[in-house]
Amino acid sequence: MSEENARKEEVHELPDAVVSTRRHQISIVWFVPLVALLIGGWLVYKTLSEKGPIITIAFKSAEGLEAGKTKIKYKDVELGQVTEIRLTPDLSRVLVTAELVKEAKEFLSANTRFWVVRARVAAGQISGLGTLFSGAYIGLDPGKPGLPGSQFVGMEIPPVVTTDLPGRHYRLHASRLGSLDIGAPVYFRQIKVGQVVGYKLEEDGEAVSVKIFINDPVDKQVHKNTRFWNASGLDFAVDAGGIRVNTESLVTILIGGIAFDTPANLEPGGPAEDGDNFKLYESRERIFDKTYTEKSRWLLYFEGSVRGLTVGSPVEFRGIPVGQVLDINMEYDAAKKVFLIPVLIEIEQERIKVIGEMNETDRKEQNDYLVAQGMRAQLKTGSLITGQLYVDLDFHPNAEPAQIVWEGRYPQMPTVPTSMEEITTSLTHLLKKLEKLPIEQIGNDLRDTVQGAKRLVNSAELQEAIAALNQTLTQVQQFTATLSKVITPALRSTVANLNTTLQHTQKLAQNFDRTVVPELNTTLKEAQSTLNTIKGSVSKDSPLYYELMRVFKELSGAARSIRVMADYLERNPDALIYGKGKRR
Repeated sequence: MSEENARKEEVHELPDAVVSTRRHQISIVWFVPLVALLIGGWLVYKTLSEKGPIITIAFKSAEGLEAGKTKIKYKDVELGQVTEIRLTPDLSRVLVTAELVKEAKEFLSANTRFWVVRARVAAGQISGLGTLFSGAYIGLDPGKPGLPGSQFVGMEIPPVVTTDLPGRHYRLHASRLGSLDIGAPVYFRQIKVGQVVGYKLEEDGEAVSVKIFINDPVDKQVHKNTRFWNASGLDFAVDAGGIRVNTESLVTILIGGIAFDTPANLEPGGPAEDGDNFKLYESRERIFDKTYTEKSRWLLYFEGSVRGLTVGSPVEFRGIPVGQVLDINMEYDAAKKVFLIPVLIEIEQERIKVIGEMNETDRKEQNDYLVAQGMRAQLKTGSLITGQLYVDLDFHPNAEPAQIVWEGRYPQMPTVPTSMEEITTSLTHLLKKLEKLPIEQIGNDLRDTVQGAKRLVNSAELQEAIAALNQTLTQVQQFTATLSKVITPALRSTVANLNTTLQHTQKLAQNFDRTVVPELNTTLKEAQSTLNTIKGSVSKDSPLYYELMRVFKELSGAARSIRVMADYLERNPDALIYGKGKRR
């Protein structure tokens, strides 16, 4: 009890609480969370205001990329970092999310390009070797200003030319790409001044479009009439001067290239604008060819072999190129049971200068007339070494009559066989005719003829005739000698007189003066008279000629009589004793 009483006494001794009626101020303790809130808000604002744009880039593969590590760079300056890598719902691509610095927002547009920079070997160049140590990164090219964007499609191949490089782009058109590739060099007078930045197949599928870039200031050398040609590989030329080899550089041999220049025979024209279109020629020699726009296509049917004829082979008229071969096929005519080879050619009509005006109807009538006159297409050999063929257009007057077939997609021009086929056909016909000849019978007849001739030559009658002929010739020779003895003195006298006259004329010519002229004329007249006398003596109407002919006839009769008598005495030698009559 005493303890309880003691506690009560202690409680009663405590003072009573005093309640103050005045207002108290906020404690300074509350300022701490307020300041923290303000600082936090400022930090949030600063973070948000300094935060750069977040973009998404689609790639085919995430090779070399790593979230939180791979950087985005422009001119080796870090502008951002990859934060996330994921696949698209259809698993066709990889979506790379990256956060860029605030300043990058100014040049992000729909024209901005992204690509992965890694070690590459292409077009004879090695790039990205630094990534072997630091790892791959994403390259950025701002591109031309445009609409803002946050979603992009990355390039699988790095761009050859970036936007900040001064120069101009041009587009070239060719029938085929050849060995050109992205990064292939462009040369001007064997100096590298640009490169190929892209290529694609044109919409119609008939040609290839090649985009090139030429650096400043050489781009000012490109004019409206500038010619571009494919400088890939080596150009061989064989002519009277020997073998020539031409190439732009060793690089063009390995990876190809393009060269350009303005031919001296053309006016440069105005300067070319960025994006202008040009034709890409196959070689430097072709840039001097004239450009023709008016062309016509013809169909040729050949029955023989066309080995050596290829697409692009020339079509010539009397040695002048007028077109080329576009296509070669093979057909089978079931009705005639023969194989045919249709060859499609293209003729550049502007190569033939037409004097006067001619419309399409006139041109058609003219072609019909030319074919009626013998115009035909024929395959000929262009090179004996390579066996290359070409189509030759020329007139063949002996060709069988034919007409142009205008029905169908292309008009059909008549053809003639090759020269070798004509020779082969002629030989075949000749052999067939020889097979029909009775060769064995002809041989037997010829053998009999030879044997008969042999018997005749070796016969005694022929030997006797030859001996008689020899005797006759001997007698004629003796008569001629006698005649010569008779005629020669008179002839010699005439010649001597003529010689004397000529000598006298020569003396007169040496002493020629006015007084000698009459005498010279007289002498010449005498010489002329002498020559006329000689001519009259030996002419057919002269007595001397008549007497000579009579003598020759008598000699001929005497020779025959002698031959007859000799034959008779040879058969009847006793006639010298008994005479020609009967024996007694």
